[in-house]
Amino acid sequence: MGSIGKNIPRVDAVAKVTGQARYVDDHFVPGLLHAKIFRSSIAHGLVKSLDISQAQAMPGVVAVVTFDDVPGHTFPTAGHPFHKDPAHQDVADRHLLTKRVRLWGDEIAAVIAEDEWVAAKAAALITAEYEEYPPLLTAEAALAPGAKEIHDGTGNVIAADGYEAGNLEAAFAQASVILEDRYSTQMVAHCAMETYSAYAYQDGAGRIVVVSSTQIPHICRRIVAQALGISWGRVRVIKPYIGGGFGGKQDAVVEPLAAFLTTVVHGRPVKLELSREEVFGTSRVRHPMHFKLRTAVESNGRLLARDMECLSINGGYASHGHAVTANAGAKFRQLYNQAAIRAKLTTVYTNLPATGAMRGYGTPQAMFALECHMDDLAYELGLDPVEFRLKNIVAPGYTDPLSGVKAHSNGLRECLLRGRDLIGWEEKRIAAAGQIGSRRRGVGVACFTYASGIHPVGLELAGARLVMNEDGSVQLQVGATEIGQGSDTVFTQMAADIIGLPAAMVHVVSEQDTDISPVDLGAYASRQTYITGMAIRKAAEEIKTKVLDYACLMTDIPARNMDVADGWLIYRHNCEPIMTVADVSLDAHTDLNHAQPFTADVTNQARVNAFSYGCTFVAVDVDLRTGKVDVTEIVNVHDSGTIINPQLAAGQVHGGVSMGLGYALYEQMVFDNTGRLLTDNLLDYKLMTAMDTPDIHASFVDVIEPTGPCGNKSLGEPPACSPAPAIRNAIFHATGVKCNDLPLTPQRLVAKFQSAGLI
Repeated sequence: MGSIGKNIPRVDAVAKVTGQARYVDDHFVPGLLHAKIFRSSIAHGLVKSLDISQAQAMPGVVAVVTFDDVPGHTFPTAGHPFHKDPAHQDVADRHLLTKRVRLWGDEIAAVIAEDEWVAAKAAALITAEYEEYPPLLTAEAALAPGAKEIHDGTGNVIAADGYEAGNLEAAFAQASVILEDRYSTQMVAHCAMETYSAYAYQDGAGRIVVVSSTQIPHICRRIVAQALGISWGRVRVIKPYIGGGFGGKQDAVVEPLAAFLTTVVHGRPVKLELSREEVFGTSRVRHPMHFKLRTAVESNGRLLARDMECLSINGGYASHGHAVTANAGAKFRQLYNQAAIRAKLTTVYTNLPATGAMRGYGTPQAMFALECHMDDLAYELGLDPVEFRLKNIVAPGYTDPLSGVKAHSNGLRECLLRGRDLIGWEEKRIAAAGQIGSRRRGVGVACFTYASGIHPVGLELAGARLVMNEDGSVQLQVGATEIGQGSDTVFTQMAADIIGLPAAMVHVVSEQDTDISPVDLGAYASRQTYITGMAIRKAAEEIKTKVLDYACLMTDIPARNMDVADGWLIYRHNCEPIMTVADVSLDAHTDLNHAQPFTADVTNQARVNAFSYGCTFVAVDVDLRTGKVDVTEIVNVHDSGTIINPQLAAGQVHGGVSMGLGYALYEQMVFDNTGRLLTDNLLDYKLMTAMDTPDIHASFVDVIEPTGPCGNKSLGEPPACSPAPAIRNAIFHATGVKCNDLPLTPQRLVAKFQSAGLI
């Protein structure tokens, strides 16, 4: 019996619940020094003078480093594959420490001390005098004539581009209904359990070793080398267990500075760990986006054309820059059919925290605007929102007109039909008709689409190494990072199934080391099970072939007439057992004439992609007087191809939906007019709790993806993309009031209800 489709326990579960799993903070290194950063107390300006004398004089301080001591060149921090074409490389706008301040909490100096307390106290003794500039906290302020450039020569625009397909003017001319509206989303934080943490030291050969909580060890190695201006081979990155990332650790946030600081103290280990407050204000956050949509529709509900503008608010540094905005823009053409579409996309520097990758990579923002707009169109046309979507969704075989990626599978229709039944759509719509009083109920729906990796925009490379032991068990080593999502378990199941072994006979190496782990680009873009899975398939098939070929030497049975199942070699025609894999492997390891241990070390470059689809249905109870929204039911239905491990898949849905609920109702980063963050802790920043969360129903349609290594495609990020618009649409259904700005806080909703005359 194969293990794909089975709920096998997580391979890291015991280690994590017993405390055997070692995170960065669990690594104790003799002579470890600690570093703390002196940060700016303004959002925009220039350091005129810096006094470090008191910090240097404090007992226990080993060194104080300022912007004058670091390399003068800039470097990028985004975790993207390196591109040989300079025009497609990430924006290099960071210094290890800076004199030019671009956000509140910018990194000016660093203290290295014998312990963390001394380092923090000493950093607090540093003083700075600034030449202050007006903080540019909105896109409008940053783009205003005469606005101070945050980075010279940019006009405060990181990038501006767009696309157009079809005859937009002709399509709009045919329209029976044209609807135009605006939608906006807010800045939110990742809030991973583990903060950003890394320590670095120099080994006996003078190489810099960085032990880091990173999603991208191989890319991180390159970024560290670029930051220090050294060859990439002089850096080694080790990733132990990691306590969550959600995209935030797809940036080299602390690793470059930690690597530099060890060189200051002659190679002694130096640890740099951000506090929760630092994480909120100075790491990476999700892009706020403002959308303007204009859509043309026929009277029968068929979409004709869409014109979209997106203004994306970046922070003081580019990080992933325009890539997130571009991905958001792409989602407007990959979900519904339209004869013509145009998009204008702009990403703007501001003096806010640097934005970067966050679960969904621009898609939650795009889906909020698009799916709210779809409900608004359905209302204008007098159509049921589900039927309106069914009329317009792309069908299997859809090919993106710009990227050329083809939808070989598409179960969105089945998702909508199943979700409609599970939520009791018709009954709840009927029950909500003609409501009066201060409490109103409604149901809403929203769809999503997502890719599986980044081809053809960027390189997709993954490696896998399999080594069979004498007893037939195998070691699986990948460069792909387990960050809590359960990928190591899924990789185990895939390798076991392809070789023909019980899952218990596959032992995965959960930590990555760039010196020895196969090259892989990391955990992002919902790529791992799809992209790394391709490498695992190649390696597993190679191992299986070697086992069968050697068994042929032992038995004279042609390899083509045998197969492997559940750890046994069997006849293909009747499944009769021949011998165990352990018997074959032991002989291959020990035979005096034919010894040949079974190994496979492969790399795979993926030149395909696959669209996942799905939808969220919600039921809400709205109190008009208080603006409180209770989500009473929520159903997430996914087409993610073949589900490798249903329990882990459901866990991904539960986590993603919970993030989507917080995004919709509570979470927001609030700043004063100086650019200082006011919600920089988990008391002031409202996260979902168990008490806020309804039962989440996860359902999957079984549509095999032919390009997936095991019929699978993306799952990790999609669950977070559609809950927010579904909730907004449910509130609209319950109250007749549109709220086009996230989050849907009680204050914002009550103001809307008052304006509408409901209270």
